Amino acid sequence: MVPGIHRPAAVYVDLAAIRQNIKEEIKHLRPDQKLFAVVKANAYGHGAVRIAQEAVKVGVSGFCVAILDEALELRRAGIIQPILVLGVTPVKYAPLAAVNGISLTVPNLKWLQDSEPELSQNHLQLKIHLAVDSGMGRIGFSEDEEFIAANEFLLNNQNFNVEGMFTHFASADSSDDSYFLSQVDRFAHFKKLLKLKPRWIHVDNTAASVFNKRVHSDLVRFGIGIYGLNPSSNPAGPDLKTAIKLKPAMSFVSELVQVHTIHKGQGVGYGSTYIADQDEIIGTVPVGYADGFIRKFQGFKIKVGSEYCPIVGRVCMDQLMVKLPCKMAVGTKVILISNDPQAPNSIKKAADYVDSIHYEVACLLDDRLPRIYYN
Repeated sequence: MVPGIHRPAAVYVDLAAIRQNIKEEIKHLRPDQKLFAVVKANAYGHGAVRIAQEAVKVGVSGFCVAILDEALELRRAGIIQPILVLGVTPVKYAPLAAVNGISLTVPNLKWLQDSEPELSQNHLQLKIHLAVDSGMGRIGFSEDEEFIAANEFLLNNQNFNVEGMFTHFASADSSDDSYFLSQVDRFAHFKKLLKLKPRWIHVDNTAASVFNKRVHSDLVRFGIGIYGLNPSSNPAGPDLKTAIKLKPAMSFVSELVQVHTIHKGQGVGYGSTYIADQDEIIGTVPVGYADGFIRKFQGFKIKVGSEYCPIVGRVCMDQLMVKLPCKMAVGTKVILISNDPQAPNSIKKAADYVDSIHYEVACLLDDRLPRIYYN
């Protein structure tokens, strides 16, 4: 994807906010804990390489990503800290990960058995983390017999360095702890079956840490908190209070490229879903759903100059239209998403409007939008 540098639209990222959020979490860690920064999905839309570089400056111990390509991007950028791929990587790429010092997640015994010949014939040792499905229903060991067999397989096996064991909580961001505690108990059961001695046993994500769940975890996998966003984002209710102060880093900014008057009875956008009931002033903003600003944002109010104006008509692939209260100049600044958490167009308010979570809104913002870093 080619960034649109000749178009007045960009995602702005406040690096001072990124550094502050990480520093706050590091201060919140227990003395025996390390912090791994989660920079998957292009650092939740903020730009993986630049965010990783800032994270190194303030003392993170390692990184988590979702796929091997994301880890390789960090290595090419000169990131030398440990990197864990949280998703399942095809076994044929195990040697590539080993050569680059990248740790892979083990989802089951068969994955180990199938990857061993790939490593053995290349005389390589792969760093691995054993995933336990404690109740997420996604990936990882879930049966005692298979987990015990995997332990036996790994004992004295020179092709693998068992670096870690982990699980992922499904509801650490909920005020109701019942399911969370059931996952804690299930993971504790698997720890008792462990015959190996991993360097790190880890369960804490951002939510478990900032909501003080107080379970043993050698690492905190700090994700959404890096970007200053509350992990309990839910359109059905208010955010839970975090133990650390978080400052949102992202804003999405463009400008008006056309301003004109339409007359009573004229429509706006595909399907003419908006019809003017009088003469109205319409402004055009050069971004659309191809940039990740989805069609469900029709009706959402964005800031044009000093006014909050509704998006009228359907959001197009590359443009959207707003109803202006008065004639405004072409080039007037438009803030589609504000990094002010109290603003009517904050990322939380935007996510609530489209019945989603801010994770999704941030990740959807496409690479066609340049990332501009400041502070």
